[in-house]
Amino acid sequence: MILVDSHCHLDRLDLSAHGGSLDAALAAARSHGVGCFLCIGVSAGNAAAVRGLAASHADVYCSVGVHPLDLEPGSQPALDWLLGELDDPRVVAIGETGLDYHYQPDAAALQQEGFRLHLEAARQTGKPVIVHTREARADTLAMLREAALPQAGVLHCFTEDWPMAAAALDMGYYISLSGIVTFRNAEALRDVARRVPADRLLVETDAPYLAPVPHRGKPNLPEYVRDVADFLAALRGVSVETLAEQTTANFHRLFPLTAPGA
Repeated sequence: MILVDSHCHLDRLDLSAHGGSLDAALAAARSHGVGCFLCIGVSAGNAAAVRGLAASHADVYCSVGVHPLDLEPGSQPALDWLLGELDDPRVVAIGETGLDYHYQPDAAALQQEGFRLHLEAARQTGKPVIVHTREARADTLAMLREAALPQAGVLHCFTEDWPMAAAALDMGYYISLSGIVTFRNAEALRDVARRVPADRLLVETDAPYLAPVPHRGKPNLPEYVRDVADFLAALRGVSVETLAEQTTANFHRLFPLTAPGA
């Protein structure tokens, strides 16, 4: 059985449980069946770090982008910079990018400008986009429709309702679920988790954030993607081996540069 942690921040992990060693944390994840990791870029400042991690570990890939909450007024990332970073073959995706009005409702215009730039980079490179969306359903969907990208992307750490998931699925996007689906108050999200088609589902940790039950309240680690997978398999009425096979195949289809032999 091989799982993929389709969204983690390896450069931000709390490694105290593994003696401060990232190699030990990755080894622990591999012992839980995790065979691939996608390390996510969130700013111009961590692009070199995530690219370095991908270069030094055969089963680690990365994305490059600027998170909507990392955007600064008057200093949008340059499209040329983003395209240059994406030229690296270990950079398999763009983002994370998107809209987050929960913390910065007054920054909607700034975030939309940044999102539009990342979507243009996706258009020019053909690499999939990793979308962060929170309390911005209508604008996120409108901008994805406007972009009309020929290749798919993913709404990561999905926390919205089924109508939004259905709209994204209709545009060809994938839905990635994190440990939030295990939280006691997440019944609406569990409804989404039951209904996402098997060929559009991904699993992730978003480590070091949002550790699943039974680790909630502790720093999240890539090895805990197995807990997410176990929970989703039971919820969907399939074996964890089947869910792992499905979600891993989906990951390699969405991010073709990660596929064996690519």
